[in-house]
Amino acid sequence: MIGMFWSLLGILSGAFIAVQAPINSQLARGLGLPVAAAAFSFFSGTVVLAIATLVMTRVQGISLDWKAPAPWLFVCGGVLGASYVTISTLLIPRIGAAALMALIVAGQLIAGMLMDRIGFLGMAVREISLGRVAGAVLLMAGAALIRLT
Repeated sequence: MIGMFWSLLGILSGAFIAVQAPINSQLARGLGLPVAAAAFSFFSGTVVLAIATLVMTRVQGISLDWKAPAPWLFVCGGVLGASYVTISTLLIPRIGAAALMALIVAGQLIAGMLMDRIGFLGMAVREISLGRVAGAVLLMAGAALIRLT
């Protein structure tokens, strides 16, 4: 039962990504600049997450260890996220939501398989099997069909 909850939460997260892109695109259209829309998207997310962090640290009685993570970790995730949001904001009016989501999932799968293969940042190493390659090929074919039709 708990496994189903996590799976549904993952599906909900994917749906949020699908909804976020057209919202940011509409904001970009209104502002006249996609990068500005991405900046405001991150700003509002930052405010929400700062409040959530403050509440959770108080409730759990913990303090953050700012010295433990490597300095580049404080920046890299944000740069990747900002790039993703900006690119999605640019692409959604040009290729549509379904094609964008298909290509995003294909990119995630390919990157995920490569990260699994090398054990990226201490992750468990998982081989690239014939089944995984077949799944990636089918997903890429599906993305191409969605994009081209």
